[in-house]
Amino acid sequence: MVTSPSSTTSDRTTQKRPLTPGTVIAALWVPFATVVGVVTSWQVQIIDNDWVERQQAACRHMPFPKMEYIAAWTGPVLGISAVAVCVLLAKRIRRRYGVPLWGTKRGLAAYICAWPGVLTIPLELFLLYAAYSPANSGPILGDCR
Repeated sequence: MVTSPSSTTSDRTTQKRPLTPGTVIAALWVPFATVVGVVTSWQVQIIDNDWVERQQAACRHMPFPKMEYIAAWTGPVLGISAVAVCVLLAKRIRRRYGVPLWGTKRGLAAYICAWPGVLTIPLELFLLYAAYSPANSGPILGDCR
C-alpha cells in the first residue's frame, strides 16, 4: 500500500535556519558600498579643484593627480557591486528562507539602500567620464610673470 507524503516534511517557510556570516556581510555591504561609492565620486571633483588651485598658485602646469583616476573608478565599481550584491542576497534569502528580500531586517536595509545606489550609478559613471575627458581650455594660470 502506498502512503501519501506527510504534511510535516520540510517546509521551507517554517524552517528556522541560523543567519550565516556571509548573509550578514552581504547585507551590510550594500549600504556601505552605496555611501562610499557616492563619497569617492564626489571626491573626484574635490581632487580636480585642488589640482587646478595648486597650478594657479604655482603659476605652472603640474602633472595630473593619479588619485583622481582611482577615485573615479572606485565610485562606479562600488555602486554596481552594491546593486549586484543586493540581487544575489535577494536570491539567497528567497532560496534559503523562502521570504522576499524585505522579509528580513538585514534584507530590508539592503533593499532600501540599493535603490539610491541604482540612482547614483549614472552620476558615478559621468564623473568617471569627466576624469578621462580632456579639459577644453585647461586651468587658467592667471597673471604669471
